[in-house]
Amino acid sequence: MVDEELKNALLRRLGDEAVRFDVPMAQLTTFRVGGPVDCLVEPRDEESLVFALQACRNAGIEARIVGLGSDLLVSDEGLRCVVVRIADNLSDVSVSGSTVRACAGASNAKVARAACEAGLAGYEFASGIPGTVGGAAIMNAGAYGGEFRDVARSLRCLTPDGRIVEVSAEEADWSYRHSMMDHEGYVVLSAVLELAFDDPAAIAERMEDLERRRAEKQPLELPSAGSTFKRPEGYFAGKLVQDAGLRGYRVGGAQVSTKHCGFVVNVDGASAADVRRVIADVQDRVQESAGVRLQPEVRMWGFREERR
Repeated sequence: MVDEELKNALLRRLGDEAVRFDVPMAQLTTFRVGGPVDCLVEPRDEESLVFALQACRNAGIEARIVGLGSDLLVSDEGLRCVVVRIADNLSDVSVSGSTVRACAGASNAKVARAACEAGLAGYEFASGIPGTVGGAAIMNAGAYGGEFRDVARSLRCLTPDGRIVEVSAEEADWSYRHSMMDHEGYVVLSAVLELAFDDPAAIAERMEDLERRRAEKQPLELPSAGSTFKRPEGYFAGKLVQDAGLRGYRVGGAQVSTKHCGFVVNVDGASAADVRRVIADVQDRVQESAGVRLQPEVRMWGFREERR
């Protein structure tokens, strides 16, 4: 529970536009589910972000970082902590030569558009990933044969003890849906990407093609957190779910997508408990049918067994 002293300290320094209380996480996640968080902080700049996290550390109150909430499931009971949202206000993107510097709150779509306008190729794969650069760096986001580590040169990060450090691509230790920053609890502040010059029209055409392919194959018309399960080595998660007979499997308002079995979607006012039940049932059924235990790609907060 966030105490009054911390609330007042945040309000004094950041103002009531940047600090709110009892905010439904359903408003901040693409699943459109989740109970209230005690305190939501939306820093206007990097200095405010550093202050907020330091204030939480000094008060002994947990602070969790969220971007656009595109890979997150929050329990119906909500969160008894501070959530710091890095998006919108911390989203500047600049281009110099073949280099793109993006603040952590910039959406992948925004970065891809800026790169395209500058005639820089390499970030097209991320143009439809519904998250931020900070999130992409943390989880080594990837799609259609591309990954964040393919184009990232370095990161600027805040360490758990409050130091701002530069992290090289080698130090980031990226692998499939993993990074050193995630493991060590670093907060990504910005990223430097090294891209390649190309014809803007050709880049735009590739982005449009990827957008069409996503729209054809993925249930983009329904709230979800994107691909629900990690890809097991040697398998495709969606096919395992389909082969287990779970296409359209439903609990309450949550359902395995009938369009792509790798997605769990909110079809009709789902609760977080509905979504969690579908995920757990899919894991059990796939293990029974194929002997493979699917691991969620979605982060789960506020449940007895969390995936951070």
